[in-house]
This record gives sequence, C-alpha cells and structure tokens, in this order.
Amino acid sequence: MPQYFALIPAAGSGARMAAELPKQYLPLLDRPMIYHAVAALCAAAEIERVYVVLAPQDAHWARHDWQAFAPKLHVLRVGGETRAQSVQNGLEAMRTHCQRDDWVLVHDAARPCLSRRHLARLIDEIGADEVGGLLAMPVADTLKRADLQGRVLRTEPRDNLWQAQTPQMFRHGLLLQALQSMGDEAPTDESRAVERLGLSPKLVASDGSNLKVTYPEDMNLAQLILHNRESQA
Repeated sequence: MPQYFALIPAAGSGARMAAELPKQYLPLLDRPMIYHAVAALCAAAEIERVYVVLAPQDAHWARHDWQAFAPKLHVLRVGGETRAQSVQNGLEAMRTHCQRDDWVLVHDAARPCLSRRHLARLIDEIGADEVGGLLAMPVADTLKRADLQGRVLRTEPRDNLWQAQTPQMFRHGLLLQALQSMGDEAPTDESRAVERLGLSPKLVASDGSNLKVTYPEDMNLAQLILHNRESQA
C-alpha cells in the first residue's frame, strides 16, 4: 500500500506582505503562521511524515519550539529560488524514505487554515485516482481582464473555472518527473507541472476558509477563522 507524505515549501520571503519577517514566520495566534499548517498535517493519522523545505540560511525556524510534532516532522534545508525548485529539491531529498508510488501532499506554508474535513476529503477522493488532484474552489466572482492602462479589456466567462488551493496531491515519482520536465519554467503550482505531461488532475471541492495569506489584511481573516475553529472544538 502506498504511504502518504506531506511537503511544505517554506523558503520564500513573502515580499507582498511588506514585513520584516518572512511571511511564514509572521505571528498568528501567538504562533508563527507556518505552525498552523504543520499542525494540521501532523494531526492527520494517514500522513507518515511531514517535510518542511527551508532556505539553507534560514535562521528563524530554530527560534520556535517544534517538539510537539516530533518525530513526524522533518526539516530539509534545500530550498531553491522558486517554489517549484524548493518542491523539486524536497522531493529529491525525500527519496530515501519515499517510493515512486507514495503520495505527496504539497501544501502552502501560507495556508494556515487547512481543516481536517478538507484534508480528509482530498485523501479520500484522490487516494484511488490514477493522476492525483488538488483542493480547489469554483470561481464565483465576475472576472475582468485588464489592459496595460488598468482598464477593462474584456469580461472573462467564469463557467467551469476553479481557484486552485493546496494541498495538491500526486505520486512522488510522477510529481518529480513533472517538475524536472519544466526546465527553466517555474510553475506556480504542482498541478501545472503535471498538466504539462498531458494529464488531467482531479479537482476536489474546498471553500474560502482554506485561504492563502498574501496581503497584510488576510492575516485578520485567518485569525478569525482559526479562533472560531478553536472555540468550536
């Protein structure tokens, strides 16, 4: 039976947050933001190990206490210049413990609100799929394409459009092959690399609570989601 592993690329700086700390270490409910993603994945009984890919020179990780997640949590200081490179380097470093057919769930460090419900749905729906898949949400807003002057060029039809989220779940061997085949192109998510092989990943319905923290105002919403979830536990 294939095993399940998780990988969190966390070597970026999160420049759009305009903060002194890298985004993944910004405080959220008295913890670094990445802590919440790590906790969600480590709590899943199906997942054998959780790997975090850091930049080699990262000095922030060691300033926090991660003992609650030992021995499930493993750090790989092989981060690259792009997300795709960090994921590829992490997959290569995982080879000593992963088989080609094992599943890898790649999750954003900046998605701290991943719920057990969404994670279980992804594993349940993708575990028997031939290709793999990802959490995603149907696009509800009207989409406008702009010209170079910031004016509406046209309205884009939103039929059958989905907003990609993470985790994105693929076989270790397939995902590594897909990323290696991209060359110098840096896909913004793992599904894009797999699509380039001519495959069609499966979309698993999620919702807006699995948000990605991109801008400073997103922190308040993430805090509210996590606080409400804790109060209902």
